[in-house]
Amino acid sequence: MNLAGLLLWLHDTAFATSIRDGEFLFPCIECLHVLALTLVVGSISIVDLRLLGLASRGRSVAAVTAEVLPLTWTAFAFAVLTGAALFASHAVGYASNFQFRMKMLFLVFAGVNMFAFHAIVRRDRPVWLDAHITPWPGRLAGVLSLLLWIGIVAFGRWIGFEHVR
Repeated sequence: MNLAGLLLWLHDTAFATSIRDGEFLFPCIECLHVLALTLVVGSISIVDLRLLGLASRGRSVAAVTAEVLPLTWTAFAFAVLTGAALFASHAVGYASNFQFRMKMLFLVFAGVNMFAFHAIVRRDRPVWLDAHITPWPGRLAGVLSLLLWIGIVAFGRWIGFEHVR
């Protein structure tokens, strides 16, 4: 089965049809998706602002991430589940939508940025335990993360202005 066939199959499942054709299911799932995404972006912003030295400067990066990232991951999992349900309801239309594709691309870049950041932190853990020092790779990761998440939110919002079938 090719990608077009897989998207069409997903679009035609009973699950996707009930979301798409129901009066309240799509907007309810969309609200939950937006709430989850708000928690993701808000909690990531706390870490990013700490990396930039603009917030929580009296606490180490390691302490801030240890407190915030469990919420981030929980909210991200919920955003993925609700996003997948929304995608299924209009799989063919979303897959060909430029804004949706850009949102997904920015998500991939945000994941690469996060992976690189955590690899650096693991390598130089003692430096990150100091509450007053944010090495330049951390500041760069923070700036990139903020910009990528702003892009994810902007493209995600822009999807709503395109008619997706």
